[in-house]
Amino acid sequence: MERNIQKTGLINWVALLLAAGASAFVANYTNSHAAWVGVVILGLGFFIGLVSYFQMRLEEREKLEKLEFDELNREKKSSALFSSDDAETFPARRSREQFERFFVPFFALLLVAVELAVIYWQWNERNSPYSLAPGRAALAMSLFGLLGIILFVLGKYSAGITRLQKQRLLQPGAGFLLLGSYVSFLLTINMAATEGGFKNSDRIVAGVLTVLLALSAFETIISLIFEIYRPRFKGKPARVVYDSRLIGLLAHPEGIIRTAAQALDYQFGFKVSDTWFYKFLERSLAWLILLQVGVLLLSTSVVFIEPGEQGILERFGKPVASRHILQPGAHMKLPWPVDKVQRYSTSRLQSFNIGFEPDPEAEKHEKTVLWTVKHYKEESNMLVASKDQVSGTNATEAAVAVSLITVSIPVQYQVRDVLAFAYNYSDAGQLLQNIAAREVTRYLVGVDLNDIMASGRAQAAQVLRTRIQAAADQWKLGVDVLFVGLQDIHPPVKVAPAYEDVIGAQQELASKILVAEAEKARVIPLAKAEAERQVREAESYRFDVIANAQAVASQFTNQMASFQIAPTVYKERLYLQRLSKGLETARKIVIGATNTHDTIQYNLEEKVRPDLLDVTLPTKK
Repeated sequence: MERNIQKTGLINWVALLLAAGASAFVANYTNSHAAWVGVVILGLGFFIGLVSYFQMRLEEREKLEKLEFDELNREKKSSALFSSDDAETFPARRSREQFERFFVPFFALLLVAVELAVIYWQWNERNSPYSLAPGRAALAMSLFGLLGIILFVLGKYSAGITRLQKQRLLQPGAGFLLLGSYVSFLLTINMAATEGGFKNSDRIVAGVLTVLLALSAFETIISLIFEIYRPRFKGKPARVVYDSRLIGLLAHPEGIIRTAAQALDYQFGFKVSDTWFYKFLERSLAWLILLQVGVLLLSTSVVFIEPGEQGILERFGKPVASRHILQPGAHMKLPWPVDKVQRYSTSRLQSFNIGFEPDPEAEKHEKTVLWTVKHYKEESNMLVASKDQVSGTNATEAAVAVSLITVSIPVQYQVRDVLAFAYNYSDAGQLLQNIAAREVTRYLVGVDLNDIMASGRAQAAQVLRTRIQAAADQWKLGVDVLFVGLQDIHPPVKVAPAYEDVIGAQQELASKILVAEAEKARVIPLAKAEAERQVREAESYRFDVIANAQAVASQFTNQMASFQIAPTVYKERLYLQRLSKGLETARKIVIGATNTHDTIQYNLEEKVRPDLLDVTLPTKK
């Protein structure tokens, strides 16, 4: 019987080795990520089956050694000579103990390291495209289906021997045979779903298998910790650390029901497992599961299209000709995976951004948008033309006709033709974003930096919308571009302070020019008025001089006539006029009486203000 057990263990790891090799060929042939994760699972099963087979051989050698030792004791009739329990007396037992003490924990850690490496690989590949090689799914489904059947038969046989003969070392290999069988069937379904048009099937199956590896790694780590601290009893076999209880459930699924029954028996205090309901449940569990699966599949026959949406009914990945577009409401279809419905929002506005990636957290806190402060998670710099740099470059410098600019352009569109949007390209939305980014880049290199930042925004938005719509129509995307906005245009954040300094200098220059022009407008009219005043004064002075000269000349002529008529009278009269005029401001003293002897004092000092002393006394009435 032991020979049959070892032979079964040998068949187990050989079958797992061949299955891993065949799966590796199929995975490389189809370029399937899920298939490569399945190869890792089968490879781990091969190594576990090989180690368990080797440990099985060590335990068999130990049993043979014990039988030989007992036989020698009976023949020699001397237990004193062979009753020693030293390691030298039992080399097979020593080998087995050393194997379980050192190699098994190291092997368990190695399994955990491999599983963590696969998990890390799948995490790094989560954003990579999962695309199978076209036209190769049929062969892959055939090979995986055949592998699943073979592994299932071998696994069930090994699991039956394990259950009947209590062979704990045969359990790990049997569990991985059944796990490999289920993985092969799952990969077969994955190939069929991918061929039927379910594009994310390979990604989902790879994720499920990776989660299974993560659970197995976690269980192995916990088992190692418990193995280190568990109490040890002589003669009691050690637990197989690399044997996963989670995977063992696949070999003995009835153990779950048995464990639940025992727990119920303990809780209720009587044999719940002997009741008719439990026996009915145990007998009909498979049919109940099938009924639930049937109800689940039947529920996929009804689909509801929400308002504002349109659905495309696909049968095995191709649109149904008679009813390819489903309008909002309830619709009947064949169960999944025969019929599937792809939903698209046709009435709702859809949008994307060019040149920036929004930061919701920053938008909640920052209310003021400054050029010198980054207010988006990511901002792209684009080339824009610059006429000022070319015109301001002298002959000895190289002309630079472009500058960098940061733009924030939201684009809103609506799906017009859902069939064109869904089937002309694998990702029409992403293609529209690429087209819009290309048209924005082309437009910016043909406009001036200052123009688009100032008065050219509205025109730029209209031109960009027209160009993006024309390109979308050319590529037959089936969309209407409704709005293109230029909400934020500024220099890059790193150079914004320098740009503001330049703009400030330009504004200061313009201010000084305007002040100078205002001074010019003020000074020139004043100068002209002053010149005009001086000219008029000069003309007035000329007129006065001429008039005075003419008057003097006329007076002299009249004086000559008067002098010739009465020279003595003329001289006397002229003398008196000059005396009267000369004495007009002089101080005069009048002596009224002539028959008195008075002393007269003359104060010849200059009076400061004659009007203070020369007061005219009022006359008496």
